[in-house]
Amino acid sequence: MTRGPLLRSPWARWGLLAVIQLGLIAVPFADRLEVQMTGEEIPLATRPVDPRDLLRGDYVVINLDIRQIPEAAAASFGKPVAGETVFVGLRADADGVYRAVSVAKTRDLAGETAIKGTITSVASTPDAVLTVDYGIDAFYLAEGKGKEIERLDASRVQLVVSLAPDGRSVPLRLLIDGKPFKSDAAF
Repeated sequence: MTRGPLLRSPWARWGLLAVIQLGLIAVPFADRLEVQMTGEEIPLATRPVDPRDLLRGDYVVINLDIRQIPEAAAASFGKPVAGETVFVGLRADADGVYRAVSVAKTRDLAGETAIKGTITSVASTPDAVLTVDYGIDAFYLAEGKGKEIERLDASRVQLVVSLAPDGRSVPLRLLIDGKPFKSDAAF
């Protein structure tokens, strides 16, 4: 087998390798951009906690209220299994904050507005029977800003996410008392 004249050049081989690597790096960004462009913005209630990442700086762990699925919302789900992908149906309350109202195994059964997640635990507690991870549990901030969020009453903090029709979500910005605190939309 003979190589074409283009692949004989070491520069062409290195260039092809660089293009492949850049393509692999761009895939997650393209997915996030698609969700941001096609998704609906919805606010979610949070319970922030402030850790620190030595490489990336301050971040707020977003403990979403919809992480704990109430028994009433999970009643028609059937037998949940940890690790199972689910779609949590959401509905806005009187304040415009979205709350969990149902859980389904498919997007079609979850209702008009639904977010995709993975069941992390199944318990029988007075407050919740399912704990769901949505993959949007960290919000990075400038150094020192995490402490500001940590000191706030959790009821004052909301996370606005872009929610794609298929249930994928990405965090966009934090709201403090309904006003933008920090945007994460630029990646």
